[in-house]
Amino acid sequence: MTQPGTAGNPLRVAIIGAGPTGFYTAEHLLKQTNLSVEIDLFDRVPTPFGLVRAGVAPDHLKIKTVTAVFDKTATHPHVRFYGNVEIGKHLTVDELKMHYHQIVYTTGAQTDRRMDIPGEDLAGSHPATDFVAWYNGHPDYRDLQFDLSQEAAAVVGIGNVAIDVARILCRTPDELLKSDIADYALEALRHSRVRTVYVLGRRGPVQAAFSNPEIKEVGEMADVDVIVPPAEVTLDPLSQAELDRNNDRTLFRKVEILQEYGRHEPTGKSRRLIFRFLVSPTALEGDETGHVKTMRLAHNKLVATDTGTLRPKATGETEEIPVGLVFRSVGYRGCRCRVCPSKKVGA
Repeated sequence: MTQPGTAGNPLRVAIIGAGPTGFYTAEHLLKQTNLSVEIDLFDRVPTPFGLVRAGVAPDHLKIKTVTAVFDKTATHPHVRFYGNVEIGKHLTVDELKMHYHQIVYTTGAQTDRRMDIPGEDLAGSHPATDFVAWYNGHPDYRDLQFDLSQEAAAVVGIGNVAIDVARILCRTPDELLKSDIADYALEALRHSRVRTVYVLGRRGPVQAAFSNPEIKEVGEMADVDVIVPPAEVTLDPLSQAELDRNNDRTLFRKVEILQEYGRHEPTGKSRRLIFRFLVSPTALEGDETGHVKTMRLAHNKLVATDTGTLRPKATGETEEIPVGLVFRSVGYRGCRCRVCPSKKVGA
């Protein structure tokens, strides 16, 4: 038998997970001029493109245009897509091994990290990933319910996903109508009573993970006052030294944007988006029905570790904020399942 990868015996590759990584993998294989390859992409849901479809915010339509590149790969004569196929249920790994020379797992980190604080599982406390998938129309999440009758919400985390969640909560119905948000989510958000949204970071502005376009965009929304306590974006000596040491113009600009927000006076718009830094949630407290009603925060200061990185350390000062809706956006982790031989990813 000829070596796999030749014209008479093309290399047959199964890619489990038809998100961006799956398509980039397929594109790379197709570009190999000395390789004859046939590729099948499998996904558990009926549509391809993964997080581009279900994770990118619906008001960021420009980012979603990357699917034009994926479309080109998907229509290649040596590529096929199979949706609604769950590995371990409809096909086993052993069956795949019988028909493919190589199997590539591109299923990503599918599970959110927890805060591990008391009250985290109260009604009204959710992973941000659930909310994102819900408003993007993911079939697994479309039937979820979020109590948008609450007047205040908190988003724990200071990355782009946290900003996305806060922005969707603060957009007006007219703004959302111009996006590709799921119809049922648009209808629910049209009747939202959320008027105050906190975005909470345990470290300072220099360590914030969101991008500059994300933080600039929130100040351009139609009906939102962005509020930043000036003291929390005034850099301590350790943060100033880190900023100077990095000599990164983008990072300098990020701090400038936040400090500019800190100098703004509220204009009386109907929604408030409040950024807080150097605070860590320590507990959620519920009402008599078991629904979140307050969040307890610890105030932090930054200390240098032995490696020179800056970590938050509680000062002993605490406060409580009234919130009836909480979204945690503190990172992701892979799940353990029966599908992948390494027992680290699923499909």
